[in-house]
Amino acid sequence: MRLMCVFFFLAALCSGQMLDLKSLDRFASKASDTVDVHLEGPMLKMAAGFLSGDKADEAQVKKIVEGLTGVYVKSFEFAKSGEFTDADLDGIRSQLKPPVWSRIVSVKSQKDGESSEVYMRATGKDQVGGLAVIALDAKELTVVQVLGSIRLSDLGALSAIPGIPDVRMGPRQKEENK
Repeated sequence: MRLMCVFFFLAALCSGQMLDLKSLDRFASKASDTVDVHLEGPMLKMAAGFLSGDKADEAQVKKIVEGLTGVYVKSFEFAKSGEFTDADLDGIRSQLKPPVWSRIVSVKSQKDGESSEVYMRATGKDQVGGLAVIALDAKELTVVQVLGSIRLSDLGALSAIPGIPDVRMGPRQKEENK
């Protein structure tokens, strides 16, 4: 049994699919809020089952989930700045290299200290086999990986699944009470 587990783990690593996000676990003790999502196969379908097929936005998410094989999220919010550096993400970025992964978006704001990177995993001609997002600002760090058939425009809709944070690309509206 143990040998079979090792085989499946090595197969996953060799296929270039699931990212190893364990290096981020060290931030949990420093964070005021953490999110850790690991949904795949039947668990992913079950999470989507909590959504209503009667509501248009939830029906859209159910349709998106049909093409997915896994959703993985690590998100940390800190009470103060300086709990992590951009270099702390080098281990994650080193896994997101061509030919398997291609960075398609990189946004950095010197003014707000925010940055976002989006990577795409191509599986064939005109097919996307997954997306990875690294988003950070002074007090928040989030890494999301979605495997399976997905469009970038669908990424934000996945936040309707319980436990998955709202990950939107582009400028955010600042909360007035911060």
